[in-house]
Amino acid sequence: MSKKLPVVSGKETVKALVKLGFTARLGKGDHVVLQKNYRVFSVPLHKALKKGTLRKILRQAEISIGEFNACVVL
Repeated sequence: MSKKLPVVSGKETVKALVKLGFTARLGKGDHVVLQKNYRVFSVPLHKALKKGTLRKILRQAEISIGEFNACVVL
């Protein structure tokens, strides 16, 4: 598995995290709130997420980059 972060949109990130078992609901404005057990965080629906933003989302979700790359459909 590649350890490199892909360039993805917020919508693609939400789809990948839903595949990994998270539930999604609308947040305020252009954000989606994701939840799985005690982990709750939001994902902005931007056209391209910055690397630091995506890294922080994955850290909050407790998902490795390899797991995320396996679920992302580009």
